[in-house]
Amino acid sequence: MKGTVGELGEFGLIRELTSRLTTTPAVRVGPGDDAAVVAAPDRRVVASTDILVEGRHFRRDWSTAYDVGRKAAAQNLADIAAMGAVPTALLLGLVVPAELPVTWPTELMDGLRDECQVAGASVVGGDVVRGDTITVSITALGDLRNQEPVTRGGAQPGDLVAVTGWLGWSAAGFAVLSRGFRSPRAFVEAHRRPEPPYHAGPAAAGLGATAMCDVSDGLIADLGHIAEASKVRIDIRSGQIDIPSQMNDIGQAVGVDPMQWVLTGGEDHAIVATFPPDVKLPARWKVIGEVLNPSALPQVTVDGAPWTSKGGWDHFGEDVES
Repeated sequence: MKGTVGELGEFGLIRELTSRLTTTPAVRVGPGDDAAVVAAPDRRVVASTDILVEGRHFRRDWSTAYDVGRKAAAQNLADIAAMGAVPTALLLGLVVPAELPVTWPTELMDGLRDECQVAGASVVGGDVVRGDTITVSITALGDLRNQEPVTRGGAQPGDLVAVTGWLGWSAAGFAVLSRGFRSPRAFVEAHRRPEPPYHAGPAAAGLGATAMCDVSDGLIADLGHIAEASKVRIDIRSGQIDIPSQMNDIGQAVGVDPMQWVLTGGEDHAIVATFPPDVKLPARWKVIGEVLNPSALPQVTVDGAPWTSKGGWDHFGEDVES
């Protein structure tokens, strides 16, 4: 479609965006009414919200609108899965300049729709507003399916720490892009479009996970959230973490220890959880540490010692995202 958002107008843009959507059985009333209606068989709704701002969380010279849509959906739907819930629906709040080509928000919607389909959810509504900076606000909903939510506060001394999904790939991709390159492509794509293991969250709840979190701020930072909420210490065993050879190559090329990306790089949206020590975990879960009694050491240690290198995402820090 040619033209700009301003030329199409608010309601024309809404019609164009909603025409691209698919639905699921959980959606009783979809886009086009005052509000959507989504089934909640469990009678409890899991909800999460997030905001992406151009220049802070994405760059149009690095990521297509479709990439941004996939990423925006993924990081919110991963939060739902990390509570042990099944994603059901997503709402979009979109701020765009009037001069923005119409193709950008339509491709964004395609990305949102396709990522929702991966997770078994659908886009059910939202709002569009004119503004100076592209801003994407997402609210995701989920259903617990009669499971108890797995919070950050249930880890117990003696529990195993296990992870499923990629670690450090997005940070390595960010390093590649920051230096003006576009390959190795697998790492660049991991940064542009993370692939959370959505089904692992509800499965972990069924296995008896005591605490759980998605890795959005970095493994140490997110395990720190669990350790703080659970009032425990967590020790990561670095020897249990596999680093792909290509990540080692990237690290050597840019002068960075790839373990730094694995431990402090966020936005892979892997799922990390704690389990009782007698639980038999499926092969997709990799045990990387243990939960210990609190001590004078930091709440998260690596091989029994503090990790002193800087890392972990802070929205009010000086780092600028991609």
